[in-house]
Amino acid sequence: MLVGATFYAFEIPNYFDWIVKKTQFLKGIKATLSKTLLAILYFNPLWIARHLLFIKLFSGQFEAIGFNILEIAFWSFLVNIPISFIANYIIQNRFKLKWRFLGSAIFSALMAIYYALSETIFS
Repeated sequence: MLVGATFYAFEIPNYFDWIVKKTQFLKGIKATLSKTLLAILYFNPLWIARHLLFIKLFSGQFEAIGFNILEIAFWSFLVNIPISFIANYIIQNRFKLKWRFLGSAIFSALMAIYYALSETIFS
């Protein structure tokens, strides 16, 4: 909750604002796909690795912090693309800008469970 209330609460709304500015002149399917893909690119393997790092830090598992987190994050990202595509399509193209952070926060909370399980699944 601390990370969500600090890092993510600052980063994600600003990134979503940037997506709106970056795609404001696009129309139709190009705008829809651009917004969705830009959102997916934000929640990339490095973002997942950072999330896993926070889990390790806050649970006191300092010895478990290593480069294997990047491999786990890569596979977690790759397997998650279909789900992430659908969720980010809905968040970026169906939610008004003021509700995107909340939508993303709810989706991220669900994904946090998946990321925590990713170590077990992809190790």
